[in-house]
Amino acid sequence: MNRILVFLMIIVLGTACNAAINNNPARPGNQNLFQETLVTQVLPTPSPTQTNTPIPSPTPTSTINPTATPTLHPMTISSMRQTEYPGSVIVIENTLTAGSNYDRYYAYYLSEGYKIYGLLTVPYGDPPDGGWPSIVFNHGYIPPTQYRTTERYIAYVDWLARSQYIVFRIDFRGHDQSEGDARGAYGDPGYTVDVLNAVASLKQFPLANPDKIGMWGHSMGGYLTLRSMVISQEIKAGVIWAGVVASYPDMLSRWRRNTPGPAPTAPSFARRWQQEWANEYGTVDQNPDFWSSISSNTYVNEISGPIQLHHGTADESVPIVFSELLRDEIQAVGGEVEFYSYEGDDHNLAGYFSTAMTRTIAFFDQYLK
Repeated sequence: MNRILVFLMIIVLGTACNAAINNNPARPGNQNLFQETLVTQVLPTPSPTQTNTPIPSPTPTSTINPTATPTLHPMTISSMRQTEYPGSVIVIENTLTAGSNYDRYYAYYLSEGYKIYGLLTVPYGDPPDGGWPSIVFNHGYIPPTQYRTTERYIAYVDWLARSQYIVFRIDFRGHDQSEGDARGAYGDPGYTVDVLNAVASLKQFPLANPDKIGMWGHSMGGYLTLRSMVISQEIKAGVIWAGVVASYPDMLSRWRRNTPGPAPTAPSFARRWQQEWANEYGTVDQNPDFWSSISSNTYVNEISGPIQLHHGTADESVPIVFSELLRDEIQAVGGEVEFYSYEGDDHNLAGYFSTAMTRTIAFFDQYLK
């Protein structure tokens, strides 16, 4: 009997304890605390800084990949068209011995901050309405350390100056007293920049007509003349003698020098642009678009004015086929071009100099006067 009573008491006490546990008001609080702790571990409570600083919404520029638009190579025509060429006032530093009917000055202008010197000629007398027609004169390759402003091309400049043109025969950067490094014309834009800044400077010269600026170039200077005329619309007419006026693919494949002996050693300042560009962009066969983009010939349909070409058939420095190719390219797009070949004549057209100069003056008179 006693055992039965004890057993019944145990059952009653157990039931009471279970009721007490199930009705304990602290239990739900502990359960909530556990749930809050779990949420806090999975989703941390933001710090005051995080709470007070909203996450900015993405903007269109923040999603653009900086490399999505490739940077144009500085030698491409497109890149050079996007560059500004402000030039400057032309400063006359010295007065030189006058010519037969024109004054001669040693002067400079600014190109990318460099002082670029040159020989400036100005006709005697009162200028015509609007100012004298002017010619930027681009000389051919002469080793920069040997170049002198008052030497070479004397007869060429004299003939143009006597015909009542302002002539500005510029000394490219690194030549004689011009500042900057002479890095060549074909692998660096510097010389072309100097030419285009010379045009802009002549437009500011009080005695020059800003709407009647032409350009003359020989050999390398012919390359610079053609290049300038597809970059800028400010050059109204161009004359090129024995010019390096082929496309880059044609320059690389068809330039053959007939002079005997080994090829001259490249100067230390010269860039080996051919190999550098082939390594970076691919060869002409691998990447024709790149080589086309740096060639003036690609853009002859947008040339700024008529061109006159002169070339000797016995030129041993620049093959006559370069001028023939350019003539054909301009004619193919309906452009204005004159072409004269001189049988048996050399790179300087020494045998037909007077004939070539007479044709040159007549051409400039037609388009600049």
